[in-house]
Amino acid sequence: MSAHDTALLVIDVQQSFLHRPYFDAADVPAFMAAVQALVDGAVRQSIPVLQVFHVEKEGVFSLASGHVQTLSPLAIEPTAIFHKQRHSALVGSGLDVWLVEHGIRRVIVAGIRTEQCCETTTRQLSDFGYQVDFVSDATLTFPMTNAAGKVWTAADIKARTELVLADRFARIATVDQALAGAGMPIAA
Repeated sequence: MSAHDTALLVIDVQQSFLHRPYFDAADVPAFMAAVQALVDGAVRQSIPVLQVFHVEKEGVFSLASGHVQTLSPLAIEPTAIFHKQRHSALVGSGLDVWLVEHGIRRVIVAGIRTEQCCETTTRQLSDFGYQVDFVSDATLTFPMTNAAGKVWTAADIKARTELVLADRFARIATVDQALAGAGMPIAA
């Protein structure tokens, strides 16, 4: 296995989120540092960097809004860009075809939102037979309130996502572990 069998998937790191009422910037600096470290490390290792944007027909996620662009200050020059309209980046975007055509067997997942598009994509990648490194530090989410009025912090949501993904759908990895794993053999 080589780094060329691995791809970094950067999901929905886009300005659209700045315009949502739930947006909370508290965790953004650490998140951006982690994503930038992944992007920079991937580039150094010649790992393809794939950027996915969520698009909708109307609103702040529409192409016409002007907000479907990389969230600043992330510096990224992706190998390929995909647009999705579903939670999973593999549905209707062409990403699934790209991964097969390029011989990718391991995917490193980063992006926004931890428990939605990142988790959904991770589960589907795993079901399709990919080995997945889920880099929680390089995912971002926001507090949520359930029907009973309990507030789930971003940390609560990340912990829950790690719990349900770990050793079932993905390896929960740090930035360094994910980048180091790009050169390691993949189990058959």
